[in-house]
Amino acid sequence: MADTVADSAQAPAAVRHAEETMGTVFSFDVRGGEPDAVRAAVDEAVAGLHRVDEVFSTYREDSQVSRLQRGRLTVGECDPEVAEVLELAAEAERLSAGWFSTSYGGRLDPTGIVKGWAVERAARQLAAMPGVTGVSVNGGGDVQLLGVPGAQRPWRVGISDPLRPGGLAAVISAAGVDELAVATSGTAERGAHIVDPRTGRSAVTDLVAVTVVGPRLTWADCWATAAFAMGSREGLAWLESLPGVEALLITAGDEVRCTGGLAARLG
Repeated sequence: MADTVADSAQAPAAVRHAEETMGTVFSFDVRGGEPDAVRAAVDEAVAGLHRVDEVFSTYREDSQVSRLQRGRLTVGECDPEVAEVLELAAEAERLSAGWFSTSYGGRLDPTGIVKGWAVERAARQLAAMPGVTGVSVNGGGDVQLLGVPGAQRPWRVGISDPLRPGGLAAVISAAGVDELAVATSGTAERGAHIVDPRTGRSAVTDLVAVTVVGPRLTWADCWATAAFAMGSREGLAWLESLPGVEALLITAGDEVRCTGGLAARLG
């Protein structure tokens, strides 16, 4: 889980909204722009998230992904976003040597990439609005940050400590960059929900949480999931090899492991 923090002093007007969908809460914080136009854009972004749930949910029998899984639809008959997400997922699987996958036991399940992709898409749509200077979209603790909340005031994201409820393991700062994403995968909030693609069963590793920091939430979300399934040693080494990516890993034994460049993002 993560909380976005911005100092309100000298900050432009903010439009904020929270919406429940996909089994979690999405929080919007948009700075600058004409408020009525921004609110209309947020409403459109929220409608887009609900549409993503309708199309991609594996819990809805009538979703396009469920019908695709049952052979009732082809990819070409689905919304274009389905092909886009599946292509991104295939790239994530390739780059992670199969540790990220949308296929478990022969079943199609793209939920591991959909939320991050949807949050990033919504954030970029809002950032394109005239006059908007900063956007934060938080989907169940996974955050896409664009621009700044105010003059010389970067976005900051608090990372919950999975072993100390109510405490923070770290605070990530977006100072000096125009875009930053923070994604966490772990067992503290949802239990053992991460799947080991090799076995199709829950991943059993020495980790309780992996937080990945990078420019794009689509990839940060995938990399956090893949690294968790790998375990701390292999996961940390792999994350170190990814350009523009930093990470914080916490083991069940309360050991904290970080990539070499993470310190530059703390604060």
